[in-house]
Amino acid sequence: MTEQSIGLLIVMVAYLLMMVLIGVLYSKKNNNANDFYLGGRKLGPLVTAMSAEASDMSSWLLMGLPGLAYVSGCAEAGWTAIGLAIGTYLNWLFVSKRLRCYTQKAGNAITIPEFFKNRYRDKSNSLLIVATLIIVIFFIPYTASGFAACGKLFSQLFNADYQLMMLMSAVIIVSYTTLGGFLAASTTDLIQSLIMTVALVIVVIFGLEKVGGIGQIAADTQNMNGYLSLTSIFDIESMQSSPYSGLTIISTMAWGLGYFGMPHILLRFMGIEDENKLKLSRRIATIWVVIAMSVAIFIGILGYSMTKAGVVEVLHGQPQAETLMIKIAFLLSNHGTLLLVMGGLILAGMLACTMSTSDSQLLVASSCISQNILHDWLKINISPKKSLLVARISVLIIACLSALLALDPNSSVFRIVSFAWAGFGATFGPTVLLALFWKRSNWQGALTGMLVGGTVIFLWKFVIADFGGIFAIYELLPAFVCSFVANVAASLLTKAPSEEIVKEFEQISSIS
Repeated sequence: MTEQSIGLLIVMVAYLLMMVLIGVLYSKKNNNANDFYLGGRKLGPLVTAMSAEASDMSSWLLMGLPGLAYVSGCAEAGWTAIGLAIGTYLNWLFVSKRLRCYTQKAGNAITIPEFFKNRYRDKSNSLLIVATLIIVIFFIPYTASGFAACGKLFSQLFNADYQLMMLMSAVIIVSYTTLGGFLAASTTDLIQSLIMTVALVIVVIFGLEKVGGIGQIAADTQNMNGYLSLTSIFDIESMQSSPYSGLTIISTMAWGLGYFGMPHILLRFMGIEDENKLKLSRRIATIWVVIAMSVAIFIGILGYSMTKAGVVEVLHGQPQAETLMIKIAFLLSNHGTLLLVMGGLILAGMLACTMSTSDSQLLVASSCISQNILHDWLKINISPKKSLLVARISVLIIACLSALLALDPNSSVFRIVSFAWAGFGATFGPTVLLALFWKRSNWQGALTGMLVGGTVIFLWKFVIADFGGIFAIYELLPAFVCSFVANVAASLLTKAPSEEIVKEFEQISSIS
């Protein structure tokens, strides 16, 4: 291992140790499963905002999005970012406060499946079981993609075995999550969001200095018709562009619909101490998301100029393009001790993206085992101390399953996240919105909507989209619409909710 690699490793190890230390410090504040999974609803507005967005962005922000912009230009990456920015704002504006109030009113629910069950007084536990299965189905591969991203990062940097590096990364993430739970995950997410921001700024400044400024980027791309356009999709391999249709733009912007159904983001709304501070959280979160995604796309375009200038080697295909930030960080670290530290911060930022999502996903998925299955469904009552132990064991089980799926590194971060995002958006998104805003919604409608949404996601992705043409759109859009319609139709065709449910709904409406 070279001196450069050792220096980068020291910076990254220091960062990882800090994450574990936070887990140790917060471990003393967890007295039961409520504390472990929701932090006793004690989050402040800044931590709520930044942890929500850090857990949202994942390695997609510093790997997937720049890589997509590098290989295909601004259209797909740009409309995806626009959709996500709008979805972020609307989710904070309409869902956050009402969900915070409703989950506490409805039996002090600490998970989304438990909220569905309590909201509709579902004694059959059908909603609980189906929602739990959905979380496990989509979160295990989602978490696995995070473990794989960490493994790729370390193996490429230090020429080490991928599987060993992936397992080491998983152990670190599991350590602080198992020790500190929700509070540790949220606090580390705040730190990680700040490191992500620093990483983005450093890369832009260094890249612009290397290529000669904005003017050179414009000169490099002036003959690439469609590369900077929002209405043309570019293929960097063939250097050809094709129209990016209005239907495709709408389906790409549908990424924003996914926010309404993301359990790890919704939990942040549920965990804030004062729901009246959510307005401040919304402003912080929206501003950060818009700036971070815009800079990430710009880095992809900047990366092309860096390859054209010979500063960075040419990257072929989406998976290889997703290593752009790694290449830049390694190049930066060649220029003295200070820049070596900055290069280490960039790599730590990439780890931060992945870890901030993986820890949240581990908590949500493990809550399905310890809280929803054992406590809510099987009615196994145990002491607070034992419930905390079961919660931690559940994190380990989910982590082991995710690590097994992460053994194969040959996958695109952007594409895996895209499918899992669509799965949650289509199953939970309409269910959450109708549960919060439609008085006539009942448990039969919620159950039907989730089942239809999940079914359409798989059918559209693996069958219907292959027909091409108007069917080759992002599966989230048609699945979300079908789920919403099915929920409404089933609710109207079955018995109206009881007076008790309606009264509780009206009380929440008057508060929020």
